[in-house]
Amino acid sequence: MSAMTRPSQEASIRRYLEHPRGGPTVLRIVLGTQLRRLREQCGISREAAGDAIRGSHAKISRLELGRVSFKERDVSDLLTLYGVLDEQERADYLALARQASTPGWWNQYGDVLPSWFETHIGLEEAASLIRTYEVQFIPGLLQTEQYARSVTKLGYPNASLREIDRRVELRMARQRLLTAPGAPRLWAVVDEAALRRPLGGVEAMCTQLDHLLKVAELPNITLQVAPFHLGGIAAAGGPITILRFQEPDLPDIVYLEQLTSALYLDKLDEVDNYLSVMDRLCAEAEPPRESVAFITELLRQLG
Repeated sequence: MSAMTRPSQEASIRRYLEHPRGGPTVLRIVLGTQLRRLREQCGISREAAGDAIRGSHAKISRLELGRVSFKERDVSDLLTLYGVLDEQERADYLALARQASTPGWWNQYGDVLPSWFETHIGLEEAASLIRTYEVQFIPGLLQTEQYARSVTKLGYPNASLREIDRRVELRMARQRLLTAPGAPRLWAVVDEAALRRPLGGVEAMCTQLDHLLKVAELPNITLQVAPFHLGGIAAAGGPITILRFQEPDLPDIVYLEQLTSALYLDKLDEVDNYLSVMDRLCAEAEPPRESVAFITELLRQLG
């Protein structure tokens, strides 16, 4: 391992220890990335690394992707295998492992929070830019409580009232990040269909549209409408969210939500394809000022 590489990785670990952002989800990804780099620099296979921690190559893969929590014993054994013997350096890696294993605020909603969505919330917390395109619904980060309740009932028709309440509470809690210190920039493109579909009734939709006009005034929110007359815009298919991070160790991640699961894409060619789609959507949709006028007129028609 080169003398230049190890100090660079140690500086990265130190930076996250001093200025953690995004909670355990992102810290797991950062630690997993650093361990993968150490393994590859040593020319050690996943199988050999798995043997060192009494596991399999699949376990190493999950650890390196940040999909699971880290046991300090496993991290210690891997560091020894990778030749990281300096006491301070090892201490920093183990401290990051402890931080990565602490529960995020969203764990209190574990009764209604599937693991595939927990990852998204953690990434959302750490993002510096969130770009999203929604076809059927108002983006979750911009929904009112009444609208969110209607969407939740639609998606979980057999859920109890308590479960519905908990899911709505979680959605409202997520929205706090938009007005928190160091808030990310949200750039949302909303299809006209989502604006015209009166979920919860006309009154609830009027409240929702009024809320969109208010949040569009926030300096970190850009809101665009994709009107019906842009027929080709539907080529994007379903909803898309792209998360970008300030941290150099984290690549852009594309989030594609499905009914009971989600896909997370971070390979460069896949991300580039979705970035091109998103750029086209933003270029063809109504500019922010015209989008506000569009929503204002729609609200007038409903009222």
